[in-house]
Amino acid sequence: MNANTESASAATAADDPDWLVDDTLPGSGEISDSAQAAAPWRVLIVDDDVDVHVVTKFALSQASFQGRRLSFLHAYSGAEALAVLRSTPDVAVVLLDVIMESQDAGLQVARRIREELHNSSVRIILRTGQPGQALEHRIILDYDINDFWCKTDLTTRKLFTTVISSLRTYASLREAQQQVAELEAALDQQADRH
Repeated sequence: MNANTESASAATAADDPDWLVDDTLPGSGEISDSAQAAAPWRVLIVDDDVDVHVVTKFALSQASFQGRRLSFLHAYSGAEALAVLRSTPDVAVVLLDVIMESQDAGLQVARRIREELHNSSVRIILRTGQPGQALEHRIILDYDINDFWCKTDLTTRKLFTTVISSLRTYASLREAQQQVAELEAALDQQADRH
């Protein structure tokens, strides 16, 4: 493939939302029918820089967890992020830029996810291009976030590890919430009988 063909292929691929989804698991051949039918993990990328969206998708192109692929949703502002989260309650991970339409737009989104949307399951990974040690300490203490990275430190390997770890935690939380709901339903049913 020459450079022009590769460039054209990349440009075409960027327009296709599924261009970075791996259809096979490493070492396992084709995905089973049940795994293929499983809904993908939803990852919301929130950043006002289009290039960050492209690079993030590329970095996570081979990622899958528990036989489920990743599906990427996009928001370019805090308001868009909250709208996506309101309409798509099963977002597992939010990769959230701190500085967008304001200096603390990402922080306000993180606070509103927890306080207004009452979503304690979604894993929030803050990313910033302007790190500061005092700022990082304050954010970790004051906001219910799950990880905080400087964009320049977040290599492909670290991003992959962080997202998979977050998906693992999200899956465990959702399973625990389901078990609690089932127990509450069983207790309610038992109380109705007596």
